[in-house]
Amino acid sequence: MIMGLKTFTDRKHHVPLTAHAPGSGLLARILKTTVDVAYWVMATATLIAAIAFVAAIFVPLSQLSVTIDTGTEARQMPLSRGLLLFAIGLSVAYFAGFFIILRQLRRIFASLLMGDPFQPKNVSRLQRIGIALTLVAIGGWIAQTVAASHLAPGAIEAPGISELFTPGFAVIIVFVLSEVFREGTRLRRESELTI
Repeated sequence: MIMGLKTFTDRKHHVPLTAHAPGSGLLARILKTTVDVAYWVMATATLIAAIAFVAAIFVPLSQLSVTIDTGTEARQMPLSRGLLLFAIGLSVAYFAGFFIILRQLRRIFASLLMGDPFQPKNVSRLQRIGIALTLVAIGGWIAQTVAASHLAPGAIEAPGISELFTPGFAVIIVFVLSEVFREGTRLRRESELTI
């Protein structure tokens, strides 16, 4: 204890950190907890989807059909193994993409709560988040296009290019933030050299 405050130790660098390190505010802790919960939910969803994918290889489908409702009409079609594996495989990829994003966010929040967010590792973490967001957005768009044209033609509407604008904007924001963190890291390094 230092003046009645708890001290924490960074396991890798053995640097004592006080409980009131910069970035350890209530909002940061709430966000960290939210990201932690989402991380474990996404890990569980990814694992369940992966198990379902393997199980779908062996499930007999002779009596199964699927009803696709477009809002104006409902269409019933036989459930093919290809359609089932495509849908479950897409779910696995989607969940895994967000699992990767949440994993990187957890590490960024850990450095924030330790009072050291401007470090080179966070720059690469933000870049990985940007790449994962890009892959999830483009992969989802391509999958919906394939489903609309080959797997369920007429039942699923093909996406327009405009549906990539919002995810594209989010990707740009993440890469801009990674450059902000790169500059923050450089400035911190310069200030440490001048002291």
